[in-house]
Amino acid sequence: MALATRHWQELEQKYYMRTFNRLPVVLVRGEGARVWDEEGRSYLDMVAGLAVNVLGHCHPAVVEAITKQAGRLIHTTNLYYTTPQLELAELLIENSCADRIFFANSGAEANEGAIKLARKWGHLHRNGAYRIITATNSFHGRTLATLAATGQPKYHKPFAPMPDGFTSVEFNDLDALKAATGPDTCAVMLEVVQGESGVHLGDHDYLVGVRRWCDEQGLLLIFDEIQTGLGRTGKFLAFEHHGIEPDVFTLAKGLAGGVPIGAFLSKESCSVLTAGDHGSTFGGGPLACAAGVATVKTIFAENLAAHSAEIGAYALEKLRALQAKHDVIDQVRGLGLMVAFDLKTETAPKLVSEALSRGLILNATGPRTIRMVPPLIIGKAEVDEAVETIDRLLA
Repeated sequence: MALATRHWQELEQKYYMRTFNRLPVVLVRGEGARVWDEEGRSYLDMVAGLAVNVLGHCHPAVVEAITKQAGRLIHTTNLYYTTPQLELAELLIENSCADRIFFANSGAEANEGAIKLARKWGHLHRNGAYRIITATNSFHGRTLATLAATGQPKYHKPFAPMPDGFTSVEFNDLDALKAATGPDTCAVMLEVVQGESGVHLGDHDYLVGVRRWCDEQGLLLIFDEIQTGLGRTGKFLAFEHHGIEPDVFTLAKGLAGGVPIGAFLSKESCSVLTAGDHGSTFGGGPLACAAGVATVKTIFAENLAAHSAEIGAYALEKLRALQAKHDVIDQVRGLGLMVAFDLKTETAPKLVSEALSRGLILNATGPRTIRMVPPLIIGKAEVDEAVETIDRLLA
């Protein structure tokens, strides 16, 4: 049966759990910063699979790596050595402050692993301390533990009671974090830029202060770099903007250019997991890691972190000009190719829907907030196209 003759949206309604409010488009092909639907319409993708497609869609280096690896070896489990896993491990360790790595399948799994590491470290070095301080409006994943770590009660309510061990305090409020610290605290877990709640930046003095406080109190500092890592903010890792290093950090999303993967990395001083403490059947498999090697090498070879900084600054400039023109825009903010703007009215979902009909993919993180996390390969022409479409819609 030909693709166009299938009623895909009806099939979704019939078979799929009601967990997504999907936009009414069936995407079938992608290349660079654009995707096409089943009827051949083209869309400029300023969301990139929620910050996953860092090299755009079907980048030749990623396609080649996947194709070659699929013809050699797809899966073995972690009972054996595989070369792509160790190549990717070396790339990430040699280009970061970390000494050890563990590969998982997603951002939530990466954060789960970081939480487990922090708890074992607390048992060994903090008299059994297990509690982790997180920030309000954070987002760390959809599993029960990472949901409990997420500082947004609206996500907790349907699944209460939440697992114990997490305390959320106001983001960018160092005094609140200090007040929440107690003898049962083992770690602090933060995003350098909160992405899911609408691109809210951590203040420099706050982040430096948190690092200092963790040192003074003997706590681990965990940075969730799942959305901010891999060059998106203008540095390979977002914490590099602030001249500090975490004890643990997590990666996922763009790490393999669209193939599912996650990782948590740590300093040697807190690498306390031993044989049997943690595992994954699929994590770090040859296929995903081969794609990861190709992706990370391309990010470095094409200097995409610097490109992200340049194009992100240009996007902010264009959006601020739009803000001056349209009174409905309340605030513009961002870092690198992680940008957002707020509206004074609760019309963000409507704007996303209207933009889609004009061939532009945007993301609403709330009733008033539009987020853009495009591929790192986009240029000024694509930014101009996106801003011009938003301009026409706001007019």
